[in-house]
Amino acid sequence: MEVIRTDIDGVVIIEPRVFADERGYFFESFSERDFCSKVREVRFVQDNESRSSYGVVRGLHFQKPPYAQSKLVRVIKGTVLDVAVDIRRGSPTFGRHVAVELSGENHRQFFIPRGFAHGFAVLSDDVIFQYKCDSFYAPQSEGALAWDDPDLGIDWRVPADKVILSAKDRHHDRLKDAGWLFDYATDYYAAHGDCIL
Repeated sequence: MEVIRTDIDGVVIIEPRVFADERGYFFESFSERDFCSKVREVRFVQDNESRSSYGVVRGLHFQKPPYAQSKLVRVIKGTVLDVAVDIRRGSPTFGRHVAVELSGENHRQFFIPRGFAHGFAVLSDDVIFQYKCDSFYAPQSEGALAWDDPDLGIDWRVPADKVILSAKDRHHDRLKDAGWLFDYATDYYAAHGDCIL
């Protein structure tokens, strides 16, 4: 796999090596050994899948410690714009984001470390979205930011009148009003389990 570094340290795009011929294609979608040696030591414990239609925006979500999550996301069918926002107070890239197009055709994956909010917008008629998490879902630890916070400057590539949100995602705080955020000086991986190599 090829690891593409972004403008924010720790946030990476992964391009697998795809073998294609007249029968179709094959690629290794995840190798713990390669991921831990090339990206960071993370032990994923839960896989999730969602289906969404055009215009759906999910996010910007995160989980607070002790249930903070890293995510490794990819699209099986369709196309999304996937976004990671640095919400670590004191970070040199605080409030900045990385956006990447993920699709069933490009097979790209996107790694979002702990300390970031995550969201995506559906750009195709529908999408099947999969992601790995390194901490189990903990509803009592949920956090979120407003998807349309003007200070974040995210172009979701969906007209505002076409955006479809959950009831919950319509009412999140802007970054400047958030009551709790991560701290850049804290290592949120300190007690994390080792990879199996």
